[in-house]
Formats: sequence, structure tokens, C-alpha cells
Amino acid sequence: MRALVALGALVALVSCTPSPSHPAAGGERRATIMFFSDAHADLEPHPEQFPRADGTIEVASAGGYARLSHVVRSIRKESPGALLVDGGDTFQGSAAATWSRGEAVLAPQKALGVDLAVPGNWEVVYGPPQMESLAKGTGYPWLATNVVDEATGKLVFPPTLEREVSGVRFGFVGFTDPDVPLRQAPSYSKGLRFLGVESIKPHIDALRGRVDVVILVTHLGLARSVAVAETVPGIDIVLSGDTHERIYEPIVRKDTIIVEPGAFASFLGRLDVQLVAGSRPKLSWKLLELRADRYSEDPDVAKVVAESLAPHREKMEAVIGHAATSLERYGVLENSVDSIMVQALKERTGADIALSNGFRFGHPVVAGPITESDLFRLYPVNGLVKVGKVTGAQLRAFWESEIDHVFPQDPTKLFGGWLPRVAGMNVRFRADAPLGKHVLSLEVNGKPVEDATVYSVASCVREGDAPDTMCRIKHATDANALDIDVHSVLREWLAAHDPVSAPKLGHIVAEDLPAHVFSQWARR
Repeated sequence: MRALVALGALVALVSCTPSPSHPAAGGERRATIMFFSDAHADLEPHPEQFPRADGTIEVASAGGYARLSHVVRSIRKESPGALLVDGGDTFQGSAAATWSRGEAVLAPQKALGVDLAVPGNWEVVYGPPQMESLAKGTGYPWLATNVVDEATGKLVFPPTLEREVSGVRFGFVGFTDPDVPLRQAPSYSKGLRFLGVESIKPHIDALRGRVDVVILVTHLGLARSVAVAETVPGIDIVLSGDTHERIYEPIVRKDTIIVEPGAFASFLGRLDVQLVAGSRPKLSWKLLELRADRYSEDPDVAKVVAESLAPHREKMEAVIGHAATSLERYGVLENSVDSIMVQALKERTGADIALSNGFRFGHPVVAGPITESDLFRLYPVNGLVKVGKVTGAQLRAFWESEIDHVFPQDPTKLFGGWLPRVAGMNVRFRADAPLGKHVLSLEVNGKPVEDATVYSVASCVREGDAPDTMCRIKHATDANALDIDVHSVLREWLAAHDPVSAPKLGHIVAEDLPAHVFSQWARR
């Protein structure tokens, strides 16, 4: 099991091995890189969860683009020319973003003063033409070595960028998840082809000798980004996104440091670079928690956010239910928000089992009104409800595969988000077992699953999936889409159960992990 990620705002100082790309001629030079990722269109302050070392969870107001901008501007006053990097998943994840196809995020994003970005796996959600339109509208470069237009065979985005800040020459290489066509609904990325990690090294090699510091910006997930750092030489820093991991103390592999800055504009990473003639570059990293009680808001950006959301505000704030207790989304194994969704699907369809993908996005909902905005924040991907039948053997194979995607022994095999969510079923497993040996027991309605027994399943339709696919279970029988979508089911369920309380968890249990797991990397 990997060492636990250190908690608290720790600073790590790392020295890089001298190389031709580190001339360090002349006097001391200092520069700063700021990094955020996976904002998921979370433009305003919101409740945020902060797990603590004693196992408790603190919920505090944090984030919002106005607060993020205030901190960015403060750092730029201290370190002129500091660059701001966005790690992707920027234009999807909220009601306003969905209704406007990302356009509501554009003005706030530009107001932040971002210098460069990589596309995230959700940037394709509105289709490739809209992704490219949004990228162009930001006014700053997007980088990716591996996104190819199938019709032309050309890269959609430039692969690299060179920038000099305070005498320090940086070379950036961008890379996004090559599994986008599998992770997302296949129709989202139709017309695009994604290259693998082999597309990275030639661009790293080309930058060596021309720059002082080589930075790889990935939307690949922390474990897979660490694997790249271990296998591709010549990288000084990996700025990783996608898995929403909060890395307070950098991960070090040989001469490379790897960091990831959390999500939802609730955090900002600060990387300070110091070059001294005749010495190795020194790199220090600090992850800032953008809490409301620590940082003010930039009034100019607050105004831009308000104007962008104004056309959607009335619809966003429509009340669809009430929460008697806090409803939480953060959790690799289970969480209260997703348990409500699958329970609603099970009750609505009468199926033996209800399944959902393990989405990472969405901050908690505190006790009080549940709004349309909350619905889209927690379940931004809607679709028709699908019902079908699968065998116990198919269920067992499904769970083996999904567990191995989330907790692979080989980090290069990590795939997708957190574990699937389930109602009507109990799963016991071992995370560190090899593929084929993860599942210890499966139960449906309190009875052990039999391989030959057929079970009814409810899930949702993903655009482009085969008609007989149920939540990545292939070859289901009698699979049919109903004339009702997931959001409608949730609205009905919330109205019928108003007010709702956090349901009891414990349907998915890992015998070699704590009951609450907040990090795939640290497994805590």
C-alpha cells in the first residue's frame, strides 16, 4: 500500500539533477507556476469537504472563481509574470454549463488570466466542434500531444509551448487521457482519435537543451502520471489532473516531482522554481486550500461570474427537495449522494439491482433546500433509464473489472473514476488482490449471487453504447431504454421522500481498506 499523502499545507523542496536543459548561467533566477485542475464549472463559493487525519470530515465554505482570482493576483504581485496553468475538465459539471454548452464558463475562465491549459476527458461532452470553439474562445493555448482529427490526421492542439518568466525558460508539454472514447459516451468524441503515452517522449526530447525546466501537464490521473514520470526521462515536473487528488507533499520519482491540485476551484497549487548558477534547480510546491475564512474574493471576477450565471439563475435556484442531513459525494467506495441515486433508480424500475458510474464531480449538499443547480452539480450527465437482465457470472466479471480499474496493481491500467454505485447488492472485495481474485462475495437482496441466475438491472443510457450494454456490462438480455430520464427519476424521488437524510452505507466493503476511502493514490 502506498504511503499516505501528507495532510496540511506542507512545502516540499526537491532538487533536480543537472542536465543540458539546466544551464543555470548567471545569477539567481526565480519564477512561479500556479496550477488548478478539474474545476468542473464550479464558479461560485460552495461547501467543500476536508478529510482530516483523525478520520473526521470538516465541511467549510471554499472555492469560487472570484476567490481563486484573488489568490492568483496576490501571487502575481509577489512573483511578477507567474504563469497560471489549467489541467482540464473546465467547461462541464454544472447546470449553467450544461444548458449553455460550456459558454457560461467562458467569460469567468478568461477573467482568471489563465496562460495555458490541457483538455480534460469531459471537454468533449458537447462534441469536438464545441470543444474547439471553447478552446479558441479562451484566448490562451491548449496543449495536447495526442488529440488527432480523424478526417485530417492532424493534431487538434499544439503539443508544446515555451515561455520565459523572470529569466527562467519553461517548456510545457500537454497530454490528455487516451481512453476518452471508452470513459465517456462514445458519441461525445466522434471524429477524434487519441494517441497513447508514446506521443509524449519526442516532445520532451525536443525541449531538452532549449529550456531550463520541462513541465508535462497531464489530464491522465495521478497514478498513471506517476507511471509516465517513471518511464519517460527528461521531465522535471508533472502537473497532473483528472483524479481530483489533493497532493500536499509532492511525489518524487528520480529527478521528477508529480503533483495534483484537487478540484472544483477549491484549491490552487503553487510551484516556485529557483535557479542558481552552478547549482541544481530547486522546486517547492504548496497546495493552498481556498477557504472563505482565509482568502477574500476578487470583486471584478465576482461580477463576471454573476453576469455569466444571471440568465440561468432563476432556473438554477428552483427548489426540488430538502436535505435533512448533509449529503456527501467524496468517496472512492461509496457516498450518500450516489446511494440516493441508485436507490431512486431501483425503486422506480423495480429492478433487482441499480448501477451507476462512480463520478467524482460534485461538492456536498448541506442540510436545507436541494436545488436544480445541486441536481446538475451532482449528476451533470443525464440520460434515459435503461433496464435489462444479466447473469450472476456477468455481475462477477463486471465487479472484477471495475475494481481492477480503480485499484490496479499496475498503475498504467487505472481507468475511469471511482467504483460503481449500487443498490440491491452487497459487494465484498480485496483491493490489492490480482485481477480475477478481487471479489470475495456478492449478494443480491441478501442472498449469494449464483453464476447461472438471471438478475434484472437498472442503469442509464450512454450515447453511442451498444443497445445491450448496461453500465459497461456487455451482452445484457432484454435491454430496453424507458421513456424517462435519470434527472426526472431523481426529482420524483426527492419529492416523494422530502426531506431526505443520508442513507446508511456499507454495501461496498473492501477488507483491506478503511471504511471511508478518499484517495485512490493513498487509499485512505
